[in-house]
Amino acid sequence: MNTILRILIKLVVQASLVVFQSGTMHTVTVNITGLDSSDGKLLVGLYDSEEHFLDKRFKSAIGEISEATGQVVFKDIPDGIYAISFIHDENDNGKMDTNFLGIPKEDYGCSNNAKGFMGPPKWEDAKFELKDNKIVNIQL
Repeated sequence: MNTILRILIKLVVQASLVVFQSGTMHTVTVNITGLDSSDGKLLVGLYDSEEHFLDKRFKSAIGEISEATGQVVFKDIPDGIYAISFIHDENDNGKMDTNFLGIPKEDYGCSNNAKGFMGPPKWEDAKFELKDNKIVNIQL
């Protein structure tokens, strides 16, 4: 009898967590426009902390490009503070190509159209709060 009671309690707790979480999950739609071409793919990262920004993605997606624009959708994202970055992998080699000085040769960008000065954009400039479904437009 004790085992049955434990199983029932565990099931009730798990069901409660699912109901609680489903109320706070959102969709983030990322629209990217102004790309140099329609070649290659978009490599898009969603970051959930300043510590991991541009290093360790919370979620990632690969987007197709048509008419120099692309879109990716991140689903089931909880409330929080996030930032997005992307690179236009024009030659489909899976990485950002740079010149001999380390300057990117392919398009890239961040949420809030954050730009870096003598380096990558900063978390503070790219972050946004997620409380509802959100559309993030990045214009090059």
